[in-house]
Amino acid sequence: MSNTINNKPHRRYNILTGEWILVSPHRTKRPWQGKKDQKSELQKVAYDPNCYLCPTNERASGDVNPDYKGTYSFTNDFAALLPDVEPEQYKEGLLQAETEMGRCKVVCFSPNHALTLPLMEVEEITNVVKLWKEEYKSLGEKEGINHVQIFENKGTIMGCSNPHPHGQIWSQSSIPQEVVKKQEKQKEYWEANNSSLLQDYLKQELELKERILLENDHFVALMPYWAVWPYEAMIVPKEHYQAISQLNEKEEVAFAEIIKELTIMFDNLFETSFPYSSGIHQRPTDGGEHPEWHFHMSFYPPLLRSAEVKKFMVGYEMFANPQRDITAESAAETLRGLPKVHYSKK
Repeated sequence: MSNTINNKPHRRYNILTGEWILVSPHRTKRPWQGKKDQKSELQKVAYDPNCYLCPTNERASGDVNPDYKGTYSFTNDFAALLPDVEPEQYKEGLLQAETEMGRCKVVCFSPNHALTLPLMEVEEITNVVKLWKEEYKSLGEKEGINHVQIFENKGTIMGCSNPHPHGQIWSQSSIPQEVVKKQEKQKEYWEANNSSLLQDYLKQELELKERILLENDHFVALMPYWAVWPYEAMIVPKEHYQAISQLNEKEEVAFAEIIKELTIMFDNLFETSFPYSSGIHQRPTDGGEHPEWHFHMSFYPPLLRSAEVKKFMVGYEMFANPQRDITAESAAETLRGLPKVHYSKK
């Protein structure tokens, strides 16, 4: 990319959604007198008797967690979607509604209350990957389930209601809008080029090396050219896999390794338990082969200048389109220059 454009206000195109983002690199020096959040500290206790997710504890529903030793999943006690909802539609003039059926699960990464992903061993994260695979397959095979969304909200700033490291899986009968947008763009490219949109994009990024954060034999972590969040990142498999279920044992480990390395980068940036929302986008479970799909995992961290200052999606972002100040290239350079060992282990 030319330095002339890179140093001026410009727009970047998101090939996965067809949307644009405004980049304003000249605004990085503006003073900050706005809201500052509390720094997110690392948990120090391995077991909290008041935690709903720790082993052997009673949850708010009255159910008791088993004395689990590794990863553990269960049906969400306060699920946003329910499996026994009968089909029903409503339409009156311009007003429309329809019932939505689904299932929601909680995935505890570890029995240890203090272990977030960057602090877990690769073997432990590999077990999380295996559980993601199992849940994607089992939920996706259920009648009426056409999409499975795996995600994690980390930190109170991202709305996480329990500090015990965990993620969620929502499965439902319809395909969500963000997934539909990505499916349409990938299908459009597949039909025109008979190749994977993300695989071809990955080749170009590996040649340029401006936004590459990490790489191993099977995966690449990078700062997307169209990144919206200040330190947004994406993990992409080198092979053209439609879903996480296609990973073999070596690839499961490689996926776990790059997740650990990337989340260590995040924590080391401001030496805090770095908040983010992450999610895996992959082919729907509607019975189609979907050769156009190339699965990927995205991380959307809100922190901007420090552990206390976050990026707000307000004003222009709400009424026009996303905007960022620091370029993806400078953000990637910052992350690449960080220590590889977690700051808590210095």
